[in-house]
Amino acid sequence: MEPIWAVGLMTGTVLDGNIDVALIKTDGERIADFGTYTLAPYPAAIRALLEETLRQARFGTYTLAPYPAAIRALLEETLRQARVWNFDGPEPAIFAEAEEALTRAQSAAVKDLVESYGLTIGDIGVVGFHGQTVLHRAPQPGRRGDTRQLGDGALMHSILGAKVAYDFRSDDVRAGGQGAPLAAAYHAALLREADASGDTAVLNLGGVGNVTWWDGKDNIVAFDTGPANAPLNDFIKANGLGEMDRDGALGAAGTVDEVRLAKLLQHPYLTKPYPKSLDRFDFGAAMADGLSAEDGAATLTAFTVSAVGKALDLLPRRPKRLAVSGGGRRNPTMMAMLARRANVEVVQAETLGWKGDAVEAECFAFLAVRVLRGLPISFPSTTGVPRPMQGGRLAG
Repeated sequence: MEPIWAVGLMTGTVLDGNIDVALIKTDGERIADFGTYTLAPYPAAIRALLEETLRQARFGTYTLAPYPAAIRALLEETLRQARVWNFDGPEPAIFAEAEEALTRAQSAAVKDLVESYGLTIGDIGVVGFHGQTVLHRAPQPGRRGDTRQLGDGALMHSILGAKVAYDFRSDDVRAGGQGAPLAAAYHAALLREADASGDTAVLNLGGVGNVTWWDGKDNIVAFDTGPANAPLNDFIKANGLGEMDRDGALGAAGTVDEVRLAKLLQHPYLTKPYPKSLDRFDFGAAMADGLSAEDGAATLTAFTVSAVGKALDLLPRRPKRLAVSGGGRRNPTMMAMLARRANVEVVQAETLGWKGDAVEAECFAFLAVRVLRGLPISFPSTTGVPRPMQGGRLAG
């Protein structure tokens, strides 16, 4: 298959008010901006992951498209009602309203980005529409997991006219997998070109943190490390101090409650073997109850990065360097704490030539092409499925 233009969409559970939209050219296997390389032999499962990766993708452009305030408020209420629902009984009626609103807003964001790049929708081979995760429940012994992303792929197809890949996680969960993280295939391909030694891992700090590690030979691992920006942002909002700890100012001014932190770090999730995944609300702002704004921000930040450190200890080999994508990399207090408390070199994704804000959206453009081609998008070593799994639905 010749490379095609693909658009990827990602809106994280942190609800920062933006739609991440990225445009790349890919065949779902290759990336070109990083040059050519030779494939080394791997076991079959890893070969399915890495041989089926990027070699000749050409990066187009990327933007943050803000939601209108009304849609953001609608989504916040939807997340609240989703937690009350908790996969028990009929879905809340607000789901349908929110799904239509976000689908229309994201369709407009796709059209705007494509046209700003001098292309038309007719030039786009497929759109990867992740949708908005409103609830995610990891599997437990004797209980299958559940996940729900809002996003009407058929409606987006009818608006845009392009093929739309969506609902990327459900098949994985139905097969017994975690349903997350799904970025591992893309992260592994980026790592392969940036550092095949196994000394570098990719850490995404969105609402939840997730890590991808590849040993450069025959082993790849991915899982959620713990919370990232979500509890911190919620704590800042609850204190009436804005949407986030901008530039890490509050955390830098505060003192970590080390006694409380030590208790928080005893949470069983942090030492649970992978594969494993989290919902955005599995760890909440209540962890900082009773603390001042500054000390609360410092303690929540310290918990996020210390959880990453514990995650690195679980890997088959501890990486020496983390390449960090996502909004958390813009918090200098979090990045400094990460280096110190996780005992690892920390670099922003841009250091390796990546777009740190765009990696996850690019990932869903890449996965959309794999859905189009019937290639696997999740693997036993990344989500715990019994075999490499195709996934996603295709509209159009």
